[in-house]
Amino acid sequence: MRVLAKDIKIAAEKGEKEIVLSGWVHRIRELGALSFVLLRDRSGIVQLVLSEKHDLTLESVISVRGQPELNEKAPGGAELRVSALECISRAANDLPYQVNADIAKIGLEAILDYRLLSLRNPKIRAIFKVQATIIEAFSAYLRDKDFTEIKTSKLVSGGTEGGTELFEVEYFDKKVCLAQSPQFYKETMVASGLERVFEVAPAYRAEKHDTPRHLNEYVSMDVEMAFIESERDLIGLEKGILAHIFDELERKNAADIALWAENGASVPSPESVEKSPIIPYEEAIKIANHEASKKKGARIFDINPEAERFVCEWSEKEHGSALVFVNEFPRRYRPFYTYPLDATCTMSFDALFRGLEITTGGRRQHDYKTFLETLPKFGLKAEDFEDGYLRLLKYGCPPHGGFAIGCERLTARVLHLANVKEASLFPRDRKRVSP
Repeated sequence: MRVLAKDIKIAAEKGEKEIVLSGWVHRIRELGALSFVLLRDRSGIVQLVLSEKHDLTLESVISVRGQPELNEKAPGGAELRVSALECISRAANDLPYQVNADIAKIGLEAILDYRLLSLRNPKIRAIFKVQATIIEAFSAYLRDKDFTEIKTSKLVSGGTEGGTELFEVEYFDKKVCLAQSPQFYKETMVASGLERVFEVAPAYRAEKHDTPRHLNEYVSMDVEMAFIESERDLIGLEKGILAHIFDELERKNAADIALWAENGASVPSPESVEKSPIIPYEEAIKIANHEASKKKGARIFDINPEAERFVCEWSEKEHGSALVFVNEFPRRYRPFYTYPLDATCTMSFDALFRGLEITTGGRRQHDYKTFLETLPKFGLKAEDFEDGYLRLLKYGCPPHGGFAIGCERLTARVLHLANVKEASLFPRDRKRVSP
């Protein structure tokens, strides 16, 4: 009977005479006639006690048979007295770095270059166990609120946002682009009568950034909802989503998050999410400048990364929450389809969490005539939208809006990772297209 590392103590307490463990050799220690080997599987690490030496290498895949015994000093409170060992796959001696080493002493580039090895490190693997819960909780919450999950094409004829930051792809006898966002398709499904939809899928941005906060391919957790009055309906929905995600992380991933505790990793309480403030754009600029003046910083004119940090610090001090919703963005900072609040502001918002924007969203324009009147103000032509937005709005579309949460960014902020690339399994940036 194969047992996972985490269950060996239970097997010992039950008095099992023989069990099988399989996994990777994590560490080897010789002590006289005995060999102590730490075996790692998906559930954790267990100590093996061997009465004879075996020619093993770190990271080799082995299967062992033996009797479990209680031992308070061993990982998990029990160990395995090995009676038989099989080396299933021997690892080469020339590891580029030790998987069992302190990852803080290994550079990020090396970690990413040898991703197949670095993902074996329990601390690094914990990042993606946390991320899996984030995606699972996001989806479960929305399904419970009668949202339908959709999957949309990532090959599109042009940019949803009318921008130029697109990756072109050869598609038979013409060029198409990788989707920046599923937004148009989300809106189409809302107008189809589904009313409430969500998607978890990759998105692509051909932005020539090289910063700790940007990826050119990332996982976007998208939502779209009909019959809303303003962006505040969306903010209320996102608060519920985030509170549920954090509650699930606390319940399922406490051990994974504890591995990053020295980084400051922690899970906000659902109560702190509820207390997170909603502040208009202009007020956020004033707060950021007030906080900057305390530190003799330069004057801030828009919501840039520095402003995001200052506003979150202010919120944590004043409201007990490092999550802030900034709304009423000026029209000049928002796409043409954003619904206006008045002549200068829009029904849009950003969610800032621990100093980083994790969400952008807002109400969309749903009225056909108003949409046509808006296009020239943004230097756009109606004929460029005849097969898209104009057709969508022409035949009846409810008031609606949506948002997208950057999965890697949310993961990075929960664990206090220094670089968002650490929260991507196989990150893509301006230089990296492998492994």
